[in-house]
Amino acid sequence: MRNIILVIEYDGTNYNGWQAQEKYPSIQEEIEKAIFKATKEKVKLKAAGRTDARVHALGQVANFFTTSNIPGDKFRFVLNNELPDDIRVQSSQEVDHTFNARFSATHKRYRYRIFNGLVERPLIRNFSYHVTYQLDVEKMRQAANDFIGTFDYKSFRGRRSSIKTSIRTVYSVDIKQKGEMIDIIVEGNSFLRNMVRIMVGTLIEIGAGLRPADSIPWTIKQENRNCAGHTAPAQGLFLEKVFYK
Repeated sequence: MRNIILVIEYDGTNYNGWQAQEKYPSIQEEIEKAIFKATKEKVKLKAAGRTDARVHALGQVANFFTTSNIPGDKFRFVLNNELPDDIRVQSSQEVDHTFNARFSATHKRYRYRIFNGLVERPLIRNFSYHVTYQLDVEKMRQAANDFIGTFDYKSFRGRRSSIKTSIRTVYSVDIKQKGEMIDIIVEGNSFLRNMVRIMVGTLIEIGAGLRPADSIPWTIKQENRNCAGHTAPAQGLFLEKVFYK
């Protein structure tokens, strides 16, 4: 058996997230179908993370085992011939049998895009959160620094999450602005369900003057979802990169 790693880019607009489901289209299902067409093998992809419905990826990582003799670096061409236009394998290679896309990862980087303009732009509406009211980006930057560190992020955990521990480490939160586009880039060892989107929603409320810029430490200490901001919509979120040793 050979272990193949894929780095995948996808537009999540038309999918109910990464994970394969019976009644709804998923990224995982489409790639597994493409692998079956190429190898005649039914495989189970292991992914670095399960993105939600309408969330995108620039660098999702997954691996699978196969007995196929297709060279590792050729899988991207073979699979892309079978995949829909909104999913593409950017690279592929054979790796050691011990590699696991999820458990071998050291940390991840997410990017959230906000369009801060009065009139919605149709060409980016599926790839950004349209916020019409003016945001104070400097206040958002000031507040973002308080996310950095190891904390119990229960206040920033989606309500349907059943994970055992909500303690996570955030390495950095950078906010970049170019014209009406605002990007929030977050790196951490791991993230809870909806965590980045709730962080973004909270920062937006700070930028809009609805919350004090120094309120993040208090919000974290409450360990209560009701104390954090709204969950920013899925279409602005991108899994940008997964890091490995």
